[in-house]
Amino acid sequence: MKKLLPLSSAPASVCILRLSAIGDVTHVIPVIRALQQHWPETEITWICGKLEYKLLHMIEGVKFIVFDKNAGLKAYTRLWQQLKDTRFDVLLHMQVSGRANLASMGIRASIRLGWDKARSRDFHQLFINHSIPEHAQQHQVQGFLSFARALGVPVEEPSWDIPITENAAQFVKAHVDSSRPYIVISPCSSHKLRNWKAARYAQLADYAIEKYNLQVVLSGGPAPSEKEMAQHIGAYMNNVPLNLVGKDTLEQLVGLLAGARAVISPDSGPAHIANALGVPVIGLYACTWSKRSGPYNSLQYCVDKFELAAREYLKKPADSLRWGSKIEKPGVMDMISVDEVCSKLDSVLLG
Repeated sequence: MKKLLPLSSAPASVCILRLSAIGDVTHVIPVIRALQQHWPETEITWICGKLEYKLLHMIEGVKFIVFDKNAGLKAYTRLWQQLKDTRFDVLLHMQVSGRANLASMGIRASIRLGWDKARSRDFHQLFINHSIPEHAQQHQVQGFLSFARALGVPVEEPSWDIPITENAAQFVKAHVDSSRPYIVISPCSSHKLRNWKAARYAQLADYAIEKYNLQVVLSGGPAPSEKEMAQHIGAYMNNVPLNLVGKDTLEQLVGLLAGARAVISPDSGPAHIANALGVPVIGLYACTWSKRSGPYNSLQYCVDKFELAAREYLKKPADSLRWGSKIEKPGVMDMISVDEVCSKLDSVLLG
């Protein structure tokens, strides 16, 4: 094959295929910013999931095509029909799942850049004609930026520049006491076994209120499990938190997170959104490894027990596991103590 990368000139059009999830699409935004800065005339189209679009629609200079996975086969035919008369110069195929690989079959592009073989699955390599370089133990943010660098875009560190809409600002103004600083506890991951115990979140929340006179805001989605978690946290507390679980949209969540002194969360989308906004994030990691998927600018504030979990549950050192391995087993998150998280909160607040 003729060597096409890096590109010697700006492409007229780039298509990004990354459907989900919230954390991962947040990682893609720095790629958008790098492309926009280096090639301002390039037209960027992003195929994303329906939920993720509720966050991403605020990103300017991008045409979005929404893929609704709940529509089944109709989602693919609808996407392919939308693109039947379109050919892109470059496809950045940033998702290795079978769903994304199938969706890519209806996207025509001369250059189809995807993940390297070591990070591929579901026959991803069959749907691309170029791969980003292999890189051992690379953080996901840098992994996504490798797509920009492979095209010839000189970018080293990520920039997000996520706007705060008036709608988001008004939501915060209407719900949060502006006279007192606040922290946000976003207690739930989409993977239940990554969640810390409600009683421990409660102890942390009481510590923040009693030692620092902070407001504690509980944040999360409308799922019954998330509402139940918030209720349990409140029941265990000696003080009263502000429970906003299920009351905000993703757009409004951006405003809520942006105003926080700190955000406490397991490996979740809100943790990565907060990181993108420049807010310190105390990440709670044991099922996954913060070295790979922690809040990129707050790795020093993470309480990470992945190494201990690997040795305890898998009888192996973490370095010997496949990059991206998960240890989602009952009891893993119990390795994180309240004192450790309170100490990280001290570090954030006291500098």
